[in-house]
Amino acid sequence: MEIMITNSQDKIPFTKEMETMVEKVILCAARLEGREDGEVSVLITDNPFIHQLNLQYRGQDKPTDVLSFAMQERGEEEPDFLEEEADLLGDIVISLEQAFMQSREYGHSLERELGYLVAHGMLHLLGYDHEDEESRKIMRDKEERIMKELNLER
Repeated sequence: MEIMITNSQDKIPFTKEMETMVEKVILCAARLEGREDGEVSVLITDNPFIHQLNLQYRGQDKPTDVLSFAMQERGEEEPDFLEEEADLLGDIVISLEQAFMQSREYGHSLERELGYLVAHGMLHLLGYDHEDEESRKIMRDKEERIMKELNLER
């Protein structure tokens, strides 16, 4: 699995330990789903940037914590991908600023919140969603399994 992580914000320190944990979460999710090949990029950003993306792509005029852009999921007007691009899983965008606020709200560490957001985003890239109660439960169970395996439980 090729993982590219870019930190484009300077509001919350993004440490080497956090970067390592992000990689571990991605690798764990991929392994548990039998998708150890592929390429994932992670952009660590702030609320103003993710707010802009959330408005542009989801029509939500507010910041969010994580957005996933799956490369193997096509909309009606998107072109088919070339065969050699099939290993591109996609992009995960996380607002570290929002993750920090949520970690305080939920009473756990920033590392745990960041790990959860990475797991959530990675599962979206692997084809999971939470559009109905059944799919939400499946996705939640998978998130919890990843978090437990990496000792990032609540």
